[in-house]
Amino acid sequence: MKYTFPLAAVIALVLIAWIGSQIPGMQYLFGVAIPYLAMAIFVGGFCYRVAHWGKSPVPFRIPTTCGQGYSLPWIKHDKLESPVNTSQVVARMFMEIFLFRSLWRNTKSEVHPGPKVTYESSKWLWLFGIIFHYSFLVVVLRHMRLFLDPVPGLIQFMEYGDSILQIGAPTMYLTDAGIVLGLLFLFGRRLVNPQVRYISLANDYFPLFLILGIAVTGILMRFFIRTDIDITAIKQLAVGLVTLQPVITHKIGAIFYIHLFLVSVLLAYFPFSKLMHLGGVFLSPTRNMANDNRMRRHINPWNPEIKPHSYAGYEDEFREFMVDNNIPVEKELPPKAED
Repeated sequence: MKYTFPLAAVIALVLIAWIGSQIPGMQYLFGVAIPYLAMAIFVGGFCYRVAHWGKSPVPFRIPTTCGQGYSLPWIKHDKLESPVNTSQVVARMFMEIFLFRSLWRNTKSEVHPGPKVTYESSKWLWLFGIIFHYSFLVVVLRHMRLFLDPVPGLIQFMEYGDSILQIGAPTMYLTDAGIVLGLLFLFGRRLVNPQVRYISLANDYFPLFLILGIAVTGILMRFFIRTDIDITAIKQLAVGLVTLQPVITHKIGAIFYIHLFLVSVLLAYFPFSKLMHLGGVFLSPTRNMANDNRMRRHINPWNPEIKPHSYAGYEDEFREFMVDNNIPVEKELPPKAED
């Protein structure tokens, strides 16, 4: 049930876009209004989440470390696993963001007869995570050719490298296969691994199915349903969306509106899902802080200023209550004035 509902939801989105785009006059809704609304939700939601995280108090240094910290000069210091200055933190963040270094150290545990527990290195999650994320990035950058004229040389070079194997006609992009392969592995891992399957929720499966639907409809447009697609009309619409002057022609097929609608849903869903790790990784105190607790004192800036309260001042404030409760005091109460 955890993955049938998300799959049914994505299928329903496909049907909504397919049927809706066939109704006269509804092309403007699916081609202009919904993409604009989705982009506004994405930008607003992304900024709100980042600003909210940025205002969250982090009173202590809590970096995650798994290496030798800085101590004596003759003890080797692990600069990436236990950074003590800004440059080391930047190096660690770079390795984490661009190379998924924490996933590289991923291990798996197994229980054998005895009982005996063994731990082994497991690089599959790192490998397919790299394949999926970089394929997704290249696909997004390749789509910039629809919004730019002339197309920058960097985009052309990236597209050439992506199609360097020259498989089929039209040429198959490596990232098209990579993103589908990565998604299938991430989905299969949640089904095969009992521990991961147990903790997986419906909101873990929905983005997988949604991105897979985007990838499949894009592949269908490029390789199988080309008769209903006019790339010139699509580029005209894309440039119009960017310049706030959208133009829709009747030469755009339903498969394009399905693809665009799924992309719009992904953009609107992004800020409110676990996909926000894209922005959250930069604000994670376990990663972006230096492990220098032993080198300098950290004072919580959110603590209120507390003025010192001496015992003499405490007794002056509560002397009467202390006497009434037979608590010894250094100074006796002054005699009460007679009427």
